[in-house]
Amino acid sequence: MPKTVSARALELAERRVPFVHARVVRAQAPASAHPGDEAIVYGDGTIDGFVGGMCAEGSVRTAALGALHGGGPLLLRVLPQGEAVFPETPGAQVVVNPCLSGGALEIFLEPVLPPPLIEVVGHTPIAEAFVALADVLGYATARSLPDGPPAEHTGAVIVAGQGRGDAEALRAALDAGVPHIALVASRRRGSALLDELGLGEQERARIHTPAGLDIGARTAPEVALSILAEVVEAVRSTRTPPQVADRPAEAVDPVCGMTVTVGRDTPHLTAEDEEFWFCGTGCRDRYAAGLVG
Repeated sequence: MPKTVSARALELAERRVPFVHARVVRAQAPASAHPGDEAIVYGDGTIDGFVGGMCAEGSVRTAALGALHGGGPLLLRVLPQGEAVFPETPGAQVVVNPCLSGGALEIFLEPVLPPPLIEVVGHTPIAEAFVALADVLGYATARSLPDGPPAEHTGAVIVAGQGRGDAEALRAALDAGVPHIALVASRRRGSALLDELGLGEQERARIHTPAGLDIGARTAPEVALSILAEVVEAVRSTRTPPQVADRPAEAVDPVCGMTVTVGRDTPHLTAEDEEFWFCGTGCRDRYAAGLVG
């Protein structure tokens, strides 16, 4: 990546900020972008870098946000209206962009998502084995204090203190709204602890105890494996990771029919108490001229 884009990407990765890396892999004259041009697309639709003019950028923005919200890597083919369509290829998406002045583009969109963050409470053999296995899967783990709040965007909290700070850790995870909370305890001890906390039905349902899937585990590593399997199941059931901001609204350009992402810089017009958004200023001006005429 160009230095500025690569430096920004590294910074975002360190801060656990999701983004999409967009790279032009093929360009046909007279497109303004060239192979190797790159950009970062943020969760709010903001773009850093260059992958084409306003019309191409709008198509990239909308497709990138779809990729970020569970769509996965995507090869985007942006064609001017009337251009022959590329042969269909698995994993490719074709967008016919009426406002392009000419030239086709192929842009690879790769979502860059931080690995799920799992906080582990306790230093028991099960806790140690869990951290080691989670590292193999590429998950990020953090050791937290029982009475400390989980870090922002924590995907799961595993309470494995074996009686040391378990109640405080469960309360903190519940208050923070952590999506997956697991308590390492026998069924009897787990139930007694939840009674002790005075939890209502909804809060009790959010705590998985005994932690882990029932795979007949006996040793600490086997129990850790069963807990990690349950975490994977929970993480994969959610298409959009918790770090990803809500997807911006979309609208259909009333002139060319393109789907555009609504943002601060999206060309916009209010007419007869209705709001309209456009792929570019050309479509907006044509629509405005029709209203006057």
